[in-house]
This record gives sequence, structure tokens and C-alpha cells, in this order.
Amino acid sequence: MKYNFDEIVDRRGTSATKLEALPKGAPADALSLWVADMDFACAEPIIKALHERVDKRIFGYTLYETAETKGTIVNWYKKRYNWDEKPENIVFSPGIVSGYVYLLMLMTNEGDNVVVQRPIYYPFTDRAVDNGRKAVDNPLIYENGTYRMDYDDLDRKMADPANKVLVLCSPHNPAGRVWTADELRKVVDICKKYDKWIICDEIHCDLLRKGVTFTPILNVAPDYADKIAVCTAPSKTFNLAGMKTSNIVIRDPEMRKKWLTLTGKILNVNAPSTLGLTAMCAAYNEGEEWLEQVNEYIDGNFAFIDGFLKQYLPKAHMIPSEGTYLAWIDFNGYVHGDAEKLEKIMQQKAKVALDEGYIFGEAGRGFERINIAAPRSVIEDCMNRIRGAIEENL
Repeated sequence: MKYNFDEIVDRRGTSATKLEALPKGAPADALSLWVADMDFACAEPIIKALHERVDKRIFGYTLYETAETKGTIVNWYKKRYNWDEKPENIVFSPGIVSGYVYLLMLMTNEGDNVVVQRPIYYPFTDRAVDNGRKAVDNPLIYENGTYRMDYDDLDRKMADPANKVLVLCSPHNPAGRVWTADELRKVVDICKKYDKWIICDEIHCDLLRKGVTFTPILNVAPDYADKIAVCTAPSKTFNLAGMKTSNIVIRDPEMRKKWLTLTGKILNVNAPSTLGLTAMCAAYNEGEEWLEQVNEYIDGNFAFIDGFLKQYLPKAHMIPSEGTYLAWIDFNGYVHGDAEKLEKIMQQKAKVALDEGYIFGEAGRGFERINIAAPRSVIEDCMNRIRGAIEENL
């Protein structure tokens, strides 16, 4: 089936967070390209499966722990990444951030430190702090227009007894890096040296640029798998964030037992929604054709933005994307670190609602994160608005 990603889908009247909860300061009529969900219609097999499930007319309590569900997840891992996982190692979470918080509750105590690699998806910092932990930065090195990890600094941070966990974003949000097997192994070796936990967010792993290969961290770390928890979900891949269904891989039996006790007996968040489970299984079983087409379309959006910047805004630089559908653009050539000025230009002049770079950490000052999983016409509109605002105000 050939999908039409140029179609404008009207999301008004759906209580869409993307439209109803714009970043503070953005005008009500701003073009919204901030929160990370797509403006593309879901794959037809997902829509069909949901209709068929609705036609059953009963929406009772739904089990996650079934051979069918677990087999669907395991088969996806195997088919896409040659990742062999035992079904019993996979546990349910209503979301990646929720799962992250549960893992922090199990792996750390209040007052402990959590190491993050800024600029990084801001809830990884905020939720640690909100839950009485301290976020310690192992900043990525921004060099020659892209990012790499600082292993020497990471070694120093993990050597500190107060630093209990490393949060690894792979692919990295917002930097767009897809860490190689060698890079991942270096991280594992450092954490293994000091016997520290790794929480690895792999939610964007299916969203890759053409020719880029994703390596699951567990594929390079079989010797340390019992100290790694991996967070995966169909939500970014198939535009199912509202279905509240994520899959956390925990190989250590004791940690998994603690997880099941916390989520099942204390928090009571251990069961999926009926339609969320239906959507996930349909996506993993029949959604691959849609995914291949959407990745190709997003490749085109990245290429358009890159060409646009080089032609009209040559002092701006888009970090080369290896994964995700999030453009991470350095506008410091125009604002020289003045993030407040940039935010005002984007919101009040260009009237675009984006994620301001500084919310990902100080290293993001002067950057913008743009969700480009949208029809090309919307991306063109966004870039033309930005061009006009910058030319007028700088």
C-alpha cells in the first residue's frame, strides 16, 4: 500500500496535547511542531485492527502477559535488529517516562545521583529531580557540527559512589546520534568497571535515516545485561503515544521481581489498555511497510531543511540526523547564545511553537528542536516563517 504523507490530518477537537498545550509564550495560532508525535495518519493495519476490536463491543480488563503479545514484541526485536529476547524479560509500562521513574525508584534512593548526557530529552533530568535525585551531567561534546560522548568524563562520573545510574539515550534525543556498537561498548565497559546501572532509552530505534544501522545495547553487552534496563515502545515508531503502551526489558530476575511488585502491588499500573494492546500488536505484526515509507518521507523532510538552511539561513546549522524525526538546529550564528531572544523570534515573530534548545540543558542554548514528522507543506511553512522572522529581526 502506498501511503500519502502529504495529507493534512485535522487534529482539532481531539484533545491533542500538541495543539492544546503549547509551550509557554507561544501564541494560540502558532504552528505547532514541538511535542514528539507525528502528524501522519497511522498505518492502515492498525486502523483496521482497532475497528475490528471496537466491533467486539466489550472493553474489559486486558492481559499483557500472553504468549501472543510477548511473541509479537520478541519477533519485532528479532526481525528488525537480530535481537534475541526471552518473553519473560519484558514487562509492561504505560510509558517510557513512567518506566524511567519506576526504574529510578528501584535502582536509587532519594539523594542519589543520576548521570545524564545533556543536551538530553528533558524529562530524564526533570523526573530525576522531581523524585528527590540529583541530575549530574556527562555533557556530550559538540564538535565539527555533530556530537560524541566524553568517555573520560563519564569514567570520572561513574567512579563517584554517589552516581548510581547512567541514562543513555540511543538514538539520542535531541542530538540525532545513533550510537555505534563500539561507542555503546565503551559506555558498557565504564559502567561495568564501577558496577553501575544503565537505563537505556531506545524508543526512537526504528526511526532511522537511510543507510544507518541501529545496534541494541543488549546485543553488545551480553556480559553486563543484568545491569541494564532497556525502554522500548511502538509509540514514536507508529504514532501511538496516546495508546500508553511501552515495553521494558529487564533481564536481572531480582530487579524484574522488584519491578512487578512496584507496578503490580504498590502502584497498580501493570495492565495495558485494551486498544493500546491491539494497536501495538497490529503495528509490530503488519506495520513495517508503513514504517519504511514514513522513514523515507522523513529523510526527505530532513533533506529539504538542510537545503533550505544552506540557501537562506547559512549561519544556522542542522546537526546531521542519524535517527529520530527531530531536527536539532543550531541558530547561534544568529543569536550567539541569546536563547531568550531566539525564543521570542520563534514564538512572537515566526509564530512557530518548537522545543527551545535550553530546556534540554545549558548546552542547548541557541538551538531549536523541530518535530518534522509532518507533511512537507507544513515543514515548508515552518521554515519560511523562521526565515522571515530572522531576516526581519536580526
